[in-house]
Amino acid sequence: MIEVILREDIKTLGKAGQLVRVKPGYARNFLLPQGLAYEATPGNKKRIEAEGKARTARLAAERAGAEQLAATLGRLTLTITAKAGEGDRLFGSITAQDVADALAAQGQAIDKRKLELEHPIKTVGTHRVPVRLHPDVPAAVTVVVTAE
Repeated sequence: MIEVILREDIKTLGKAGQLVRVKPGYARNFLLPQGLAYEATPGNKKRIEAEGKARTARLAAERAGAEQLAATLGRLTLTITAKAGEGDRLFGSITAQDVADALAAQGQAIDKRKLELEHPIKTVGTHRVPVRLHPDVPAAVTVVVTAE
């Protein structure tokens, strides 16, 4: 077993900046070439401390930006018109890409992968679509689907 310092969060190992013991082959063949970890030398320990301070500042800035965007998205209501049949069922569905396009038209460019739409919307009505902006900042946008 050898010791490495993680540069990024790895689900099965630990958080960034943490000192972990792994098998030599895992470190040599995966963690080190991918840039996910450093060898645990005294120089690298100092380096990781400096990166940790920079990461903390960056995460605080990202969180502040995410909170501001979450507040904006919370006030936003998107209206999407689609063809519907009997029982207010849509012909087709409204997907995360459709919601992302409607957000872009409103001036809020958000990647469709950040929209946590479990299933495509298939009915007319008002729906809340959760948005993953930051792990600690919950956000959602209201989507109103109307019949054409």
